[in-house]
Amino acid sequence: MSASAIWDDWSCRVRLTVTRDDALTPATQHLRSLMAEVSVCADRFAPHSDVSRINDAAGRLVPVSRRTVALMDIALDAAEETGGAVDPTIGAHLIQAGYEADIERIRGRLVIPGHTPPLPQADWTRVRVDHELSRIGVPAGMRIDLGATAKARTADLAARTIARSLGTGVLVEIGGDVSVAGDKATPWQVLVSEQAGQPGQRIGLEHGGLATSSSAGRQWRTPAGAAHHVIDPRTGRPTTGPWRTITVWDHSAVAANTASTAALVLGDEAVPYLTEQGLAARLVDHHGSVRVVGSWPAASQAA
Repeated sequence: MSASAIWDDWSCRVRLTVTRDDALTPATQHLRSLMAEVSVCADRFAPHSDVSRINDAAGRLVPVSRRTVALMDIALDAAEETGGAVDPTIGAHLIQAGYEADIERIRGRLVIPGHTPPLPQADWTRVRVDHELSRIGVPAGMRIDLGATAKARTADLAARTIARSLGTGVLVEIGGDVSVAGDKATPWQVLVSEQAGQPGQRIGLEHGGLATSSSAGRQWRTPAGAAHHVIDPRTGRPTTGPWRTITVWDHSAVAANTASTAALVLGDEAVPYLTEQGLAARLVDHHGSVRVVGSWPAASQAA
């Protein structure tokens, strides 16, 4: 038997499933508490979060929590691993593209971005992290967004902690990031879809994590046309490649998220990149056709 809880937070669906019924309540309490703690660190829409304080004080080092330092380290590791394709310093470019408020406030609406001076190119190597004194700083004009890797890290950390402390198999899904841990007799059944509530492809997940990066979900309208939240750090603008959605399986949600985001940014080079990394992936183009890479089970059309 298993038990599940589903709710909305961080402008996405959160799903928690455990293999022991009596573990659901404490597991839910843990995940909700962890998400609240991460929000204090990484929510760029909250004026007093650590990330907001770093962004508002651009040009100098700001004291932050140890958790924020750890989240920044993960984001910088992702940037280094992908050659800058996944870059946490695209915060100002997100605002310039129109993503200046929580997605639920702008989804589907006409957003008229304000006029801004030319922005510095995203460059993760310019982030300064003082591990000894727990401080972080970025140059003036640059802003941080930790959304993707922080969400995936939260799923991984929650799954591992719940499995270890409560002795249960567990699946944690936060938006498009899925992490599983603990023992389960049969694979977890996960529906891979482009947006929550849509039909998709059901697969079995035995360990590790899945992540879906998509330009189809978090969209808004601008006078120049539709925009979305996946920024190409090389151009500072939303990605325009051939794929609208990419899902990757890897050893953790963070690793899967890093690869799926990088592949979406790389566009035409996504398939060679994923193949070289030896990853299983599912790519959906703008016409709904599906291409699979590695050991991903075949499907010809997105539902």
